[in-house]
Amino acid sequence: MSPVRNVPARDTSRDAPRSTWRRASWLLVLLALCPPAALAAEEDNPLRAESEVRYPPFPQAENLIPFSVSATTNNEFMIDGASLTVSPDRVVRYTLVIVSPAGARNVSYEAMNCSTGERRLYAVGRSDGTWAKARADKWVGIRESTLNRHHAALFREYFCSIGVTLRDAEDARRILRTGGDRTKLLGH
Repeated sequence: MSPVRNVPARDTSRDAPRSTWRRASWLLVLLALCPPAALAAEEDNPLRAESEVRYPPFPQAENLIPFSVSATTNNEFMIDGASLTVSPDRVVRYTLVIVSPAGARNVSYEAMNCSTGERRLYAVGRSDGTWAKARADKWVGIRESTLNRHHAALFREYFCSIGVTLRDAEDARRILRTGGDRTKLLGH
């Protein structure tokens, strides 16, 4: 007859951490396979899901409102007052006209999201007065740089300044005409 061996009982106290680790590992694998929530949120966000934008009529000289960008540029910057719109979610859409000292003229239809600090280029103007859809038609952050100083100026000094919310396109036109003087909006 074989002797009975005394086999120690299985220590189950170490199984709990292993089981938890396995569950956590599977959860990580499943999360990696799912699309990030941020991407799903972008699809649900109407600002991100804009597909068809209606371009405004090409700007006319009598509707152009000049605005100041910086003393270091010789370019002339103007917004077409007729194209200005302000949506309830604080998105300002406008036609921007930039004229160089040599007379070169750049025209673009853009938007600025005051809530997120982003801008979007929808279209660029052609010399025949028509629009061409922009290739980089995406929301991008507004940065303070020499090259795009006009966007930062529009954002900080005109359309999206702290403490002032544009109610409508007339507010936007008024603040442009007053050179960014936000106190003029209070008397509206």
